[in-house]
Amino acid sequence: MNPDNPKPRSAIERFFSGLSECVFHSDLGIADVQLVDYVSDLLFRFVRMENLHRVRKSNGEPATEVFQMMGEADKRIGVARRDVHRHIGDFTLFWSGMYPERLRKIRGRGTADGYLDYCRQGKLAYAIASEIEADDDRPSCELLALLSDQFELCAYGLREIRREWEQAEPGDGLVLG
Repeated sequence: MNPDNPKPRSAIERFFSGLSECVFHSDLGIADVQLVDYVSDLLFRFVRMENLHRVRKSNGEPATEVFQMMGEADKRIGVARRDVHRHIGDFTLFWSGMYPERLRKIRGRGTADGYLDYCRQGKLAYAIASEIEADDDRPSCELLALLSDQFELCAYGLREIRREWEQAEPGDGLVLG
């Protein structure tokens, strides 16, 4: 958020931000504000399915599997390549952290993604993205390198965020509104 022109945040943005800060700062002892803000923003972005499947194949259809996204990344150069690798990192982090049970189901389906290690691919994707310079509107190379290095911890943090909202009792103050 630009301090000179603060944009009001929606209730869901505040919810994800507060929950991410609580879990990462208080429960996990992670004080890196950029990292926590990135995870919070990731949750908010992936509320919308079109953001989850924003990488497109050459025929215009969404690339819904990591294997397909990797192929699309290889066809791109510069910032476009960086953006696809960043998305692969985000996609694999989201599913590894929020819904790891989905990954177990994928392994049994016989698709290309069933043979991929989401954690390894996510770390690699963030590492590749971190090596491609971009403008100031995109996450820094240092932040993407940190996401690669701390992938497992971030995935664990996302699992804890899910646990927090699933176990919340009415009146706990964990409300969306």
